[in-house]
Amino acid sequence: MKTVFVLFDSLNRLALGAYGGTAVETPNFDRFAQRSVTFDKHYVGSLPCMPARRDMHTGRLNFMHRHWGPLEPFDDSFARCLSQSGVYTHLISDHLHYFEEGGWGYATAYDSFDFIRGQEYDALKALVQPPLQRYKEKFDARHYPLDELPEGQSVTKGTSGKTAWKKSRAAISRDFLKEEADFPTAKCFAAAFDFLDLNAEADDWFLQLECFDPHEPFVAPDRFRDAYTSGYNGKILDWPMYERATESPEDIAEIRGNYAALVAMCDEYFGKLLDYFDANDLWKDTALVLSTDHGFLLSEHEWWGKNRMPYYEEISHIPLMISHPDFAENAGERRSGLTQTPDLMPTFLDFHGCEVPPGVTGSSIKALLGIDKAGHDSVALGMFTGPVCVTDGTYSYFHYPDSTTPDQINIYTLMPTHMLSHFDIEELKSSELVGPFDFTKGAPVLRIQLDPKNSQLGNDGQTLSDCNSALYDLPNDPEQQQPIDDPVIISRLKERISYHFQRHDAPTELYAHFGLEGP
Repeated sequence: MKTVFVLFDSLNRLALGAYGGTAVETPNFDRFAQRSVTFDKHYVGSLPCMPARRDMHTGRLNFMHRHWGPLEPFDDSFARCLSQSGVYTHLISDHLHYFEEGGWGYATAYDSFDFIRGQEYDALKALVQPPLQRYKEKFDARHYPLDELPEGQSVTKGTSGKTAWKKSRAAISRDFLKEEADFPTAKCFAAAFDFLDLNAEADDWFLQLECFDPHEPFVAPDRFRDAYTSGYNGKILDWPMYERATESPEDIAEIRGNYAALVAMCDEYFGKLLDYFDANDLWKDTALVLSTDHGFLLSEHEWWGKNRMPYYEEISHIPLMISHPDFAENAGERRSGLTQTPDLMPTFLDFHGCEVPPGVTGSSIKALLGIDKAGHDSVALGMFTGPVCVTDGTYSYFHYPDSTTPDQINIYTLMPTHMLSHFDIEELKSSELVGPFDFTKGAPVLRIQLDPKNSQLGNDGQTLSDCNSALYDLPNDPEQQQPIDDPVIISRLKERISYHFQRHDAPTELYAHFGLEGP
């Protein structure tokens, strides 16, 4: 058995024609929908990027115990499970965050990996004194606030603000994208074709082809940008802050056009992979899985991004298409059962006949490829210190905590790192060994009092103070424009949140934080 798992980052479900999108031409994603089984109620779990990947690896939600962080020593990883069962695993990715303090342990869980450079703030070249004045003339300061960086001297991470540093690195990389083949997505697919060519005669392997696109910054080759030009003539706007959308209609159209161009690029390169499958008849013995980690708000509901705002369908409801040689006769069918990101781990193990470890809360969806039947009765999703959302596929309920500052929340970990740094000494001084939880295999863990500035929200300098809980009726209001007030349904869905907290052995203080009844 062979599997190719294609993971795009921030791929909006409704950007795809197969899910009803009309703003972007996606002939290849739509072509794959005819060749695969398409899941219509697939949802995220833990947010954002790295917590989502921990869900994928471990088959269980993790947002109840810690924020963005590495694989933990007690975590089971599907990549390691496959490898231990004799299935070779290989990762091709341009996802910078795998190689930061908060991303360790994921890439090395595979038997081998290729890291493609140049995405987001991974500068393609080391420029000690970047041409900041030229960058300020080229990039809009609302997306690229570079004023604080010193002119005419060395610019270092240690002396720069986090945002300005990141944006300056992205500007540098953009200077070195001369040809389309220089773009990371083009390089990722080239590396995938190289793997497929080299291993054409081999069996029992799993390839994860992971492209950071269409995550921001929305940078695509000119031919894709030309196809979605907005007519805007101002400075570059391609990396919105995760905040309220207050831009002009012209600015919003430009940002959306840049995202559309990047989706179109993803579609075209994914089409090259479909062509490869056709040319080499891989469909007969190779599963192909397409999904994403989360969506992205492009000013819908007057928000950009994906952190403190309600997890509207644009963020939480994501695409999943699977082609499997055992279910070729089901190609083109749709599935209505409720599924979620943690289901991928047991599904991959099921594909390759491997045992699912105890503690996994996701469920294999292989059987759903052959028949349309019910999935989960509800799924919970969320981000550590953010709101928690629950949906049964009919209603979605965003539940915000009673407190707008997570000062009573603790982190539970044996890998005390933030996204970009280790925990500082003052944080570590608050740590104590506690536990274990039911998923730590008997090992105690460090309980560390969360400093709100180090939460996902705190990293962005934001709070939940202007957000409220809300209930939506999805069949009657799929765009979630009119929240409804139904205490009975809200009570039922809050009970489901408590159920999912119990199922994942959530710490007791989390119930109090959200005003929920504990076990």
